[in-house]
Amino acid sequence: MISYYDRKTKSLETEKVVGDKSIKAIYCNPLGKGLLELFVKKRLFTKLYGSYCDTEYSAKKIDNFIKEYDINMNRYKKELSFEFNSFNDFFARELKPEYLKVDLNENILISPCDGKLLAYTNIDIENIIQVKGITYSLKELIGDDILASKYSGGTCLVFRLCPTDYHRFHFIDDGICSAPTKIPGSYYSVNPIALENKAKLFCQNKREWSVLSSKNFNEVLYVEVGATCVGSIIQSYDGGKEISRGEEKGYFKFGGSTVILFLKKDICSIDEDILKYSSDGVETLVSFGEAIGKKL
Repeated sequence: MISYYDRKTKSLETEKVVGDKSIKAIYCNPLGKGLLELFVKKRLFTKLYGSYCDTEYSAKKIDNFIKEYDINMNRYKKELSFEFNSFNDFFARELKPEYLKVDLNENILISPCDGKLLAYTNIDIENIIQVKGITYSLKELIGDDILASKYSGGTCLVFRLCPTDYHRFHFIDDGICSAPTKIPGSYYSVNPIALENKAKLFCQNKREWSVLSSKNFNEVLYVEVGATCVGSIIQSYDGGKEISRGEEKGYFKFGGSTVILFLKKDICSIDEDILKYSSDGVETLVSFGEAIGKKL
């Protein structure tokens, strides 16, 4: 059972996990772990499933998926299942303009996406928390020791996107973003069950990183991490060009996935409720554009 904090109801809720039984079978028993290493984590498995999700045939499962996970389609440009050409078309669905509005107050730090957030402050870049008892280094994550050193003592924000979430991610501020650096890797699940059973998982998965030279929050390091059945990380922006707060940065194709932000020391403060639950290893449900902190 995975619990998270809902800021709207101010209560702990239980997540309905897509593929819960399969994830437990693969990550929590010896036979499953063997299958994971031999096949599931491989690019071929994800490529095959990703190709299927691009077909018209895959669109047949959209309606049941919407009903089973109670997805509010009123938020999206396409509201009806038959409007989508494939499951990946549905997975990367776009929000209506009224749901893309963000707080323009330059002192407010907004969430770049929908998802469940864990926040860490005053981070040790050699021991960033994956889950309790398991850590990784920022250098391992991005492969750049000099850049990693800039975020010592700073803030790490981990946004986990479930398969049921809106899967586009956005810029948190005006500025200029570098072109993405792509790092090949495996395709482990980013579900909390997997994170508890696979050391340095983020550093092993396929990922891309870029630096947003922002107007109000200095240099923000974006890291997008792929996962099982995430066929692609698609970047929507042009590196080196001016971007605006709230503008789309990119999106994931099918599967759970993760966006990680790193901010430098003394740049921002994170809301107390998020920090409180994060300290206990409990994620907080957030929406794109929602205030999650303030500029110092």
